[in-house]
Amino acid sequence: MSTGAGDEVEVVATERPDAYLVRVGGRDQSLVDLADPHHLAFDYVRRIADVVDDHAVPGEPLRVLHVGGAGLTLPRYVHATRPGSWQVVLEPDAALTERVREELPLPRRSGIRVRAQDGRTGLAGVRDDTVDLVVVDAFVDGEVPGDLVTLEAVAEVARVLAPGGLLLANLSDRAPFPLARDLVAALREHLPHVLVSAEPATLRARRAGNLLVVAGAAGVPRAALAARARSAGAPYRVLDDVAVASSFGGGRVRRDPGGGPGGS
Repeated sequence: MSTGAGDEVEVVATERPDAYLVRVGGRDQSLVDLADPHHLAFDYVRRIADVVDDHAVPGEPLRVLHVGGAGLTLPRYVHATRPGSWQVVLEPDAALTERVREELPLPRRSGIRVRAQDGRTGLAGVRDDTVDLVVVDAFVDGEVPGDLVTLEAVAEVARVLAPGGLLLANLSDRAPFPLARDLVAALREHLPHVLVSAEPATLRARRAGNLLVVAGAAGVPRAALAARARSAGAPYRVLDDVAVASSFGGGRVRRDPGGGPGGS
């Protein structure tokens, strides 16, 4: 995930050998296990990985654009499970990336390329119909950058996705889920098939948490992910169309400044 530029970066050893927390501005951003890239300690990262695992034939290379990088945990996982994948990471905090590369080096010939660009700038430079998955996991001072949840941002993601491609957006939100509602509203025009997964306690309004929004132009793997959710180490819920419309309907489409009626 992205961070606030200039925030203090810490790489902290854990009780697990060769596993380190990347902490930025006092917030835990990533856990990187150098010995086992399959080890995903954060539940929401495991949920993202479930979507990656289900997409296309297991082990087949994918084209993945990551908006937000931090410790590069998910790109390392994709490299381990789908060797030869094309992966570009948009992480504007160059100092963070340099620190991670020095202390938590990427595997040799990983093919992971990190660009010191924000999400919207990097998206604009990607060709049409060339990406299988766009993973948005970007935060600045604990919040998703506003320009990543607008109608124009969704249109850019839809433009770069290949047929059958998916957007995966990690949101930090809590009931009544204003951010998720607004993003779902923006998705309806360009990526109308939407599912949302989250921990039960978050959906029951007991606490804030990470919502994973998955959207596509042709469909989303709802049944497959629901099966994975039931057997997960940290079980989660996958909401169907009716539940998404009920729990995350009524949002306001956000627009880029000057983007037209309803712009923020």
